[in-house]
Amino acid sequence: MGTTQLDTVPEPKYWHLRTVLSEALDSEFSVGEILPNERDLAARFGVARATLRQALEQLELEGRLQRRRGVGTTVAPPRMGVAVGSEQHTWPGAAGDAWRPADCTRAVPPPAVARVLETGPGEQVHVVRRSRVTHGQPVAAELLYVPASSVPDLSGIDTPSGTARARAVLRELQRLELEGEDRAVELGSARADEAKELDRLPGAPVLVVTTRFFAGGGTAAVSVATYRADTCRLTFGDSGGVEIHHDPERRAS
Repeated sequence: MGTTQLDTVPEPKYWHLRTVLSEALDSEFSVGEILPNERDLAARFGVARATLRQALEQLELEGRLQRRRGVGTTVAPPRMGVAVGSEQHTWPGAAGDAWRPADCTRAVPPPAVARVLETGPGEQVHVVRRSRVTHGQPVAAELLYVPASSVPDLSGIDTPSGTARARAVLRELQRLELEGEDRAVELGSARADEAKELDRLPGAPVLVVTTRFFAGGGTAAVSVATYRADTCRLTFGDSGGVEIHHDPERRAS
């Protein structure tokens, strides 16, 4: 991998550098290997460090690189297929659910969630926090918002918070007849709390999957799940035939 003259290339410098770096990752580096520091890489390619950072950020977005706390930038393994849902709708916490309940508190939901749940101003809901681990690696974190009207029998449960409370909310949800659900997927950036839970750096690319669960003619719960974009390939449906790739040179199939 030699120095490349980028000034004569008509496309943006960082994009051409991204292509050169991508080829180098395939030919010179192995999975998990740490890249040289930014100063050395910038000098090697004769580019400004700002241009180099743009190229590295693009490769991280595509899942080719990972920035790890206390380690540096490493070559990422291939993305793992993570099933997001099946063709048969089920409540969170149902048999076979891969999520692990961690905690449950009462809080006022974000305005966007409150509008979907149609809760009143300042009205608190149950917030169940769950995590998902694949091959020993944290890949997703979820906040499940459940209004009190969806789980009215929780008043008789003494545990105010914690894992037991989370399981109780999930158990009570399953008493309702699930009428359907819908999902939306968007690309985002990890907040500080999400980054810590997912072992990422703040601002790292994530995939945010928002799911609405319908029962009783309205929205009974809302899930906001944050997946690591560098390691996850989301699949939908029992066949796993729909895949979301954040690589501009690959198309969703």
